[in-house]
Amino acid sequence: EATQPAATETQQAATTTEAAPAAAPTGADVKVGILFDITGPIANFIPPMMDSVTLATDEINAGGGLLGGKMVAAVGDTTGSAQGAVDAATKLVNVENVAAVVGALMSSTTIAAANSVVIPTGVTQISPTATSPDMTTLADNDWVFRVVPSDAYQGQVLAKLTMDQGVKSVALTYANNDYAAPLAKAFSDAYKALGGTITAEVKHEEKQPSYTTELATLAKDKPEALVLIAYAGDSGLTIVKEALENGLFKRFIGTDGLRDNLLIEKIGADNLKDSFFTSPSSPKSEAADKFDALYTAKFQTTKDKIFIGQVYDSVILAALAIQQAGSTDRTKVRDALRAVANPPGEPVGPGDWAKAIELIKAGKDIDYTGATGSMDFDDKGDVAGVIGHFVVDGTGYKEVGLVTP
Repeated sequence: EATQPAATETQQAATTTEAAPAAAPTGADVKVGILFDITGPIANFIPPMMDSVTLATDEINAGGGLLGGKMVAAVGDTTGSAQGAVDAATKLVNVENVAAVVGALMSSTTIAAANSVVIPTGVTQISPTATSPDMTTLADNDWVFRVVPSDAYQGQVLAKLTMDQGVKSVALTYANNDYAAPLAKAFSDAYKALGGTITAEVKHEEKQPSYTTELATLAKDKPEALVLIAYAGDSGLTIVKEALENGLFKRFIGTDGLRDNLLIEKIGADNLKDSFFTSPSSPKSEAADKFDALYTAKFQTTKDKIFIGQVYDSVILAALAIQQAGSTDRTKVRDALRAVANPPGEPVGPGDWAKAIELIKAGKDIDYTGATGSMDFDDKGDVAGVIGHFVVDGTGYKEVGLVTP
């Protein structure tokens, strides 16, 4: 999970010698790769995110299409593993000839696909949800972008929220993967700097049947809460369950990986009433309201569907960059992304596809503001973003505020 395997020689040959696809003739279908962790530890998050892909694709095709043809979402499953990500990305890039890639979702699968396939081939990759600080410093020749803030930021926010909730001593455990380890470090540094005490810190391996040994160490000095940075669909659920069964911890503090309805289903809301979580969120805005209305009209509700706005924004941005480039030439697509995402320009947002392509056709500059905030990419391909404070409320999670460090 944490280390990303090198591509095999055949993959390297494929990714480096493969010519960029010829520009699609106007009126042909245009493929955008959707590289998602459909199976694996975050499978529970995926169905509503796929609904966002459908929402964006339908809006594009009903509002004038893409380069005069239809947009087609070509889906690849990483299986939640680094090797699976490399295999799925290779197929999207070399066989499906996608013009851009949206994904992956987990940091480990995103980085694996980027290093082995996306960067060597030269294709724009926009992750809706990969939060690892390692993405910022990736030697990516400007091919890799994301629409969520880095965990270097979420870690600081979690530390501040924990202190603001009056929790002055915690034990910390985190999964040994590309997502949890850097986030735990960012939290730990910031929490100690604010005067908090970490009584014990344990890195744990994923997919273990039991964590009672680790929990005994973590609970030894009776801290007020357990900070747990992991995916609920992997080690997270087991750790919370065993901590409660053995009376070791009653209060849990987590991040987006733990903010999974699976946790409430298996543990019960009553057992989580004192727990709280941080997760990338969106500021209140006209664009957020518009997205909410569009998604709800098609898929009943946005409640408790994590990262749906980020997925929608990523698909629309990829398509806008292709439309702005005027072709599926991968370098032109990359070079057009900041032009449509960053100021200056005529403001466009969710639901504005038809308006956006009219403006592009008229030679006007556009500036996309997303469902989840402004999409202004810095020179590393990062956005500033905002982090929300969530608590368990009945069968779901309720946002009770935004946190700024």
